[in-house]
Amino acid sequence: MLKLKINQNLVECGTDEAGRGCLAGPVTAAAVILPDGFQHPFLNDSKQLSEKKRLELKDIIEREAICYKVVHVMMDEIDKINILNASILGMHRAIEGLSCAPEFIAIDGNRFKPFGKTPFECVVKGDEKFLHIAAASILAKTYRDEYMTALHNDFPQYNWKQNKGYPTMQHREAIRNHGATIFHRKSFKLLPDQLDLNL
Repeated sequence: MLKLKINQNLVECGTDEAGRGCLAGPVTAAAVILPDGFQHPFLNDSKQLSEKKRLELKDIIEREAICYKVVHVMMDEIDKINILNASILGMHRAIEGLSCAPEFIAIDGNRFKPFGKTPFECVVKGDEKFLHIAAASILAKTYRDEYMTALHNDFPQYNWKQNKGYPTMQHREAIRNHGATIFHRKSFKLLPDQLDLNL
């Protein structure tokens, strides 16, 4: 069973992102503060859950969290500052947007930059160990998936409804055939041989 948080006596938020490895769309970050005593038997790393379960948990998290915030960092910023910095920036913006300030920050992964003077800890595979990080991973994933599904209606040839912008063979083939859109990350290697895509 996942633990609630690292420091039981502090107001602690968990934070995570989704979409770092995508070729198109934003990287999406979330921060969540859960109430003391919160538990849910299905809450786990978003990648281990079905889409139906993620959406069910999204509603539960939004209803029961003390506070939460989800933000998108768009392609132009990703291209300007690189995906790692964009991911950290997204987490900072999500934490900053919380309606209650955390006293401690728990981050999924092994890279972060200080958020003011708030103490923090990076936790590798934190979304498999702590409930608030798992909750953040679910919000980041579901909000980003919704964004990419909405984009699919304008760009159906890339099948973002299914691949969500990740570098599937079908997505790369669509880039090869149709070129890149304004939603593709121009700093990423969109094709293995990086053909001229009229960027």
